[in-house]
Amino acid sequence: MTLAEAEQRTSGDTGLEQRVVRYRDLVPCLNAFVDTRTPGSDRKENFTIIGPGVSENPDQHVHIAEAHGFNIGGARQPPGCTNSQHSHDTAEVFVVHSGRWRFDFGEHGDDARIEAGPGDLVSFPTHAFRGFRNIGDDTGFLWSVLGGDDPGRVTWAPSVFAMAKDYGLVLLANGALVDTAAGQAIPADVPPMPVTSPETIARLRVMTSADEPEVIARAADMAAAGETTVIGEGGLLPPTDGFTVSRIAFSSGDERRGGREVLFVQAGRLDVETRLGSTRLDAGDTITVPNGADPIYRSDAGAIVFVVRPTG
Repeated sequence: MTLAEAEQRTSGDTGLEQRVVRYRDLVPCLNAFVDTRTPGSDRKENFTIIGPGVSENPDQHVHIAEAHGFNIGGARQPPGCTNSQHSHDTAEVFVVHSGRWRFDFGEHGDDARIEAGPGDLVSFPTHAFRGFRNIGDDTGFLWSVLGGDDPGRVTWAPSVFAMAKDYGLVLLANGALVDTAAGQAIPADVPPMPVTSPETIARLRVMTSADEPEVIARAADMAAAGETTVIGEGGLLPPTDGFTVSRIAFSSGDERRGGREVLFVQAGRLDVETRLGSTRLDAGDTITVPNGADPIYRSDAGAIVFVVRPTG
């Protein structure tokens, strides 16, 4: 959306607020995916912040539908809660906002494992099985970026289909989820999604512990003041298609100018002034800034902010 289009919809501070998704206002989906009734995965909350995401539930709430060239989402899970093994067709990046997490690679989650904590960033290669689990003592939140306006569908490990069926969930070939336990019927004209074949699995990348340097950027590696390119040309991690990710560490009194971008406040507070109005963001909040808004960012609280910019 251009600035003119944004101003046409609304004006002043209210217009800017429509481009803010605050952590306290996030609307979760409790059954977004085929694994969400499986014991161990049945307490997770999924969020679609910008774009359609990859939810298999048509009732998933989308906070901002505007196309950006990438999607922004989130996952909140209590201790011990797991997201089952799956693969994506586009890039998937997580910023660990809170909690202690373990990321497991491979069809069975035993090819390689990486642990991450608050402020770390994890970037997954396409076409590789991964899952994740909250291994901490408190509820944790992951803020995510998925590549593309349409990031496609999730490819699940074969075991996920069998477990889901035991608990009344059936994934259809068109990507929709049917809840037979709630009385929904499998439509006659749409078959169930085929279980992921051995041939498909054989084409996926097998991750090893040696791949860790291209997967995770730890908070300690990004501790410098100012802006650090994390994903992009010359960044700490390999570039992805469609977007870059940077981390900005503000000192008290800093003032920075920006452009067309999405910001996530990892810590502290951030004041945002644009031609659409002004607002203050707290930790966990997301804002999308359109072309021509001429944003100025200030922080009196040493904010740490992750910034996603389109490359297309």
